Amino acid sequence: MLQQVNGHSSGLDAHGGEALREDLQEFLGQEAPLHLLDDLTKVNPVTLETVLRCLQARYMADTFYTNAGCTLVALNPFKPVPQLYSPELMREYHTAPQPQKLKPHIFTVGEQTYRNVKSLIEPVNQSIVVSGESGAGKTWTSRCLMKFYAVVAASPTSSESHKIAARIEQRILNSNPIMEAFGNACTLRNNNSSRFGKFIQLQLNRAHQMTGAAVQTYLLEKTRVACQASSERNFHIFYQICKGASADERLQWHLPEGAAFSWLPNPDRTLEEDCFEVTREAMLHLGIDTPTQNNIFKVLAGLLHLGNILFADSEDEAQPCQLMDDAKCSVRTSASLLCLPEDPLLETLRIRTIRAGRQQQVFRKPCSRAECDTRRDCLAKLVYARLFDWLVSVINSSICTDPNSWTTFIGLLDVYGFESFPDNSLEQLCINYANEKLQQHFVAHYLRAQQEEYAVEGLEWSFVNYQDNQTCLDLIEGSPISICSLINEECRLNRPSSAAQLQTRIESALAGSPCLGHDKLSREPSFIVVHYAGPVRYHTAGLVEKNKDPVPLELTRLLQQSQDPLLKVLFPTDPEEKSQEEPSGQSRAPVLTVVSKFKASLEQLLQVLHSTTPHYIRCIKPNSQGQAQTFLREEVLSQLEACGLVETVHISAAGFPIRVSHRNFVERYALLRRLCPRTAPGPQSPSPNEGRSEWSPHTEETTLQPLLQDILHTLPPLTGAAATPGDPAEARPAPVHCGRTKVFMTDSMLELLERRRAQVLEQCARCIQGSWRRHRHRKQERQRRAAALIQAAIRSWLTRKRIQRLHTAATVIKRTWRKWRIRMAFLASEELDGVEEKHLSQAPCSPSSFQLPQAQTWLLGAIIRLWPLGLVLANAAVGERGFQRKLVVWACLQLPTSSPGSCAVHTAQEQDGVTSIRALPQGSIKFHCRKSPLRYADICPEPSSYSVTGFNQILLERHRLGRV
Repeated sequence: MLQQVNGHSSGLDAHGGEALREDLQEFLGQEAPLHLLDDLTKVNPVTLETVLRCLQARYMADTFYTNAGCTLVALNPFKPVPQLYSPELMREYHTAPQPQKLKPHIFTVGEQTYRNVKSLIEPVNQSIVVSGESGAGKTWTSRCLMKFYAVVAASPTSSESHKIAARIEQRILNSNPIMEAFGNACTLRNNNSSRFGKFIQLQLNRAHQMTGAAVQTYLLEKTRVACQASSERNFHIFYQICKGASADERLQWHLPEGAAFSWLPNPDRTLEEDCFEVTREAMLHLGIDTPTQNNIFKVLAGLLHLGNILFADSEDEAQPCQLMDDAKCSVRTSASLLCLPEDPLLETLRIRTIRAGRQQQVFRKPCSRAECDTRRDCLAKLVYARLFDWLVSVINSSICTDPNSWTTFIGLLDVYGFESFPDNSLEQLCINYANEKLQQHFVAHYLRAQQEEYAVEGLEWSFVNYQDNQTCLDLIEGSPISICSLINEECRLNRPSSAAQLQTRIESALAGSPCLGHDKLSREPSFIVVHYAGPVRYHTAGLVEKNKDPVPLELTRLLQQSQDPLLKVLFPTDPEEKSQEEPSGQSRAPVLTVVSKFKASLEQLLQVLHSTTPHYIRCIKPNSQGQAQTFLREEVLSQLEACGLVETVHISAAGFPIRVSHRNFVERYALLRRLCPRTAPGPQSPSPNEGRSEWSPHTEETTLQPLLQDILHTLPPLTGAAATPGDPAEARPAPVHCGRTKVFMTDSMLELLERRRAQVLEQCARCIQGSWRRHRHRKQERQRRAAALIQAAIRSWLTRKRIQRLHTAATVIKRTWRKWRIRMAFLASEELDGVEEKHLSQAPCSPSSFQLPQAQTWLLGAIIRLWPLGLVLANAAVGERGFQRKLVVWACLQLPTSSPGSCAVHTAQEQDGVTSIRALPQGSIKFHCRKSPLRYADICPEPSSYSVTGFNQILLERHRLGRV
């Protein structure tokens, strides 16, 4: 088993996905591409690596919604996708018999909640929790869900009810622009960031038609009115009135072109949300008439001028602070717009009233410059918070219906995501506290879904161990001592609060909590809380003051003196509506702090969620630049941690992250039975692939069970841990459980199975390699022998063909040579004999003038034609396949074959003339190289010691007997 720390498997985070081979990943994923997996529970194994890869593959394929069990993960596309939210698509999901079989979508969640309401299965009421960090698309998701319900839940039967439904639908949709204009702002991460949490209750009647709605808000960031971070903006409504007001309205509200306001940073930046006409039109639809709108905008303009009131340090502490040079005009303008007297306004901002003693004596103390700025900011925040609450009440009165007219509801909760900044204060503490509570609710719901799945498979739930966030919640809200209780106690004490003292109290009182940490290198007083999504460092400076949220009584009384109709409504003079007075030194009544009010509203919200069937939509921002088709894994991972999906992954990993069907398990691990020969499959254990088309599910399951047990029993360390569907769970967590249709495994069991499978495959590979080498060696030997035989046969055939050609050529040459020799002999004999006879009867004459008969002339022509053949034969190469030159010369000269030197010469005595060629001539043989009448007589072959060239006739010198 892998070691688990805080319920998290230590081997899953960094090495879970990298340790798996590609074939194993294909097996666990059933060879399906990642972008086709519409549910993260189908990813095997359930690790951060595989989850990120799946989300990235789907995002790059323009698939922005993915199921994660009971949660829908929504990736912000950062580009318009109108066809994804069209009314036709809404109706398609609404009319589908099984919307779950369609592609994941927010309309699937909406339709599921609507059908759950219609089914009347307890709990009937539904809720959808939309969470995510700023810029992830929570506001857009909530808006699309409201449009979906307005379309599908408005199906009246009569024309009159149709008009009523259409009016309610339009009012519900028009509430969004107003809430966004007064509650959203541009931040570093999002141009339209919701700076408050809201729970929208869509009310349905008995016919399941939407009859109304109600809005409840949580923790408005009212400090943004007077304090904005660098590169951020104030609420949208301030920029809308400055850019969208007409010339007359600008003159009326004292907003000239190019006017600079200290509470209106980045005024030149234009956003899509700066649409003043849309806000005014929505307010008209909700019953806010034009004079009331002008009154609202005039008060907002007065707050902008109030921010330009700047104070200077006083030289005498007993005297109030002086105004800056340009501040007097701002005081006059602000007092005029707020319908307040100028002098009381200035006096309230600069002088503090203190009541002390039993007689409640009043003391007036001039404020320092910092205190003046604080009272000015407090006045602006008080007015804006009351205005926002009044707008919410107006919206509710416009869209809400009689409680007796609706029976069920569907709630939409749009809350902050987990926040961690370099400078975190009370706002982040409350936001993260709410996320901790919602995370606990989500984990409980998710575990219940897991328990139902395991129950269906016949498994017990008690073996899954996980670490919830109850320890962190005890640190924040626990009793009797917690961070919230210590902060509230500091507020109740009538003494100046010190940031270092608060840090010391928190660290000393809560030192035993494992979720509390301290940064020793930090110079500023702070403490660290280890949340489920990661540690967050909170600064203690200003924490108590923000928790008190002090509203001086004189500020409230000043606003009650206003002659403005709207401010009279916001600050009535009735005793029931009076603000909370400051406690005297002897009265220690409990102070209703910001933390206390937020905790009470959060408990009320959780009660509503517990009474409903929750559904979760986790909005994820792929990148912080807002670019389409850009997926940054580090940023996505941090958001998955913040919205609780990482914790869900860890809970899944703590149970059985590997889930394989029986058939797939047997097909992959059936070869493990080779490790145990006695359990080898026999006739009674057919292969699951045999006769697949003839099997029924019952027969298949009956056949697979023995095979499963054979496979599991081949692993000796896990023999006792393997359990059948009917076996009870052991005290020690078992690494593998056989359900009714699936095999549930831990990652350690998967590693062991893969290791054993690798051993069997290695043995099989060695056997295959040995057989292959033997086969290859035998094949090579046979090929070598066959090649030798073929080479020998070819060489024999070539030799025979060569000999046959030589024999044929030799036969032809011999035949031709014989004919030529006979003819030459005959011609030579005839020629010489004729010359002798003629020489005897006639006087000697020159050879050139000697005339031959016609027959001899023809024979002489034949000799001339056949003479080159003799030259060729005489010039043949010497070798074992050629003719001997000497034999040719001897044959031409009619020499005996015994020895050329032993030939006797027969001559005619006492006669002059040419002797017979059959006799060896006496003397030397001359070769006449003059122009010859023969065709080839002038061609000189290569010189050779055995060659005779360049002669046309053989002349024997005439020797006289007397001269010899």
